[in-house]
Amino acid sequence: MVSLLTEPRAKARALGLGPLCLLPFYPTDPSNGSLRSEAPILQWAWHRIGNWLAREAVTAMGATSLPTTASAAPAESAQAPTRTAALALLLRKGEATAAELADSLAVSVQVMRRHLRSLEEDGLVQACPAAEGPGRPSNRWHLTSKGQGQFPDGSEHFALSLLESMAGSLPPELVQNLLEHQALQKAGDYRDRVGQGSLQERLERLVDLRRHEGYVAELSADGAGWVMSEFHCSVMRIAEQFPCVCDQELQLIRHTFPDCQVERVQWRFEQGHSCGFRLVPSDAT
Repeated sequence: MVSLLTEPRAKARALGLGPLCLLPFYPTDPSNGSLRSEAPILQWAWHRIGNWLAREAVTAMGATSLPTTASAAPAESAQAPTRTAALALLLRKGEATAAELADSLAVSVQVMRRHLRSLEEDGLVQACPAAEGPGRPSNRWHLTSKGQGQFPDGSEHFALSLLESMAGSLPPELVQNLLEHQALQKAGDYRDRVGQGSLQERLERLVDLRRHEGYVAELSADGAGWVMSEFHCSVMRIAEQFPCVCDQELQLIRHTFPDCQVERVQWRFEQGHSCGFRLVPSDAT
């Protein structure tokens, strides 16, 4: 990878950039690492090379895939390779300073610090001061839980495989009992976390909890009650093969709000594009 950094024309030829490989290759400003405005013809070439270099860095570390950041805007696309490579390096190393990351990715420390601050703002990395000899302590960066979540997670496949094994080897009644037990446990956790307050306040807290679990949920008033709509379900792929999981979701909401009448008003597997639960206080019925 180092030789390609020092021989950009060779890389340009390998990418099939043709005559571009004959142009002076100075696309970045050494003072801040940004693309030179006077070299717009090279921006496209540099972006392609940058993508390749980032993937080479990840491959060299043993990672099989790059994380994806859905919020990346077109204007940030030139920075994406360095961001993703930095995340992959932190995954591999556990923690590192900006200087260590900059050295590994062949960018300036100033550029790397800017990327790290951006990643920090997105909640993907976190810094901890660490004393390393005399002078000011240096920040050592590591991935947050959200940063870890940018990489592929096979837990859904494991859960689906586990359910398939259970359904194939256990009596249906036992599988149903296990799912009901899980719903009761989860409901108890929800009740503790939503706490006390009006039905609206508790529902708003539940919607927030569900969003953190991967659901796309929202709350709306509906006469004497409320409707919680979910446009994306974090267990949807499992529910597609085991619809009984949806029944447990209904029981989960009922056990979380024992002071309400709860009914399903929308089920995406029947019609529509969302699932919905209507909750009405028992004293209002």
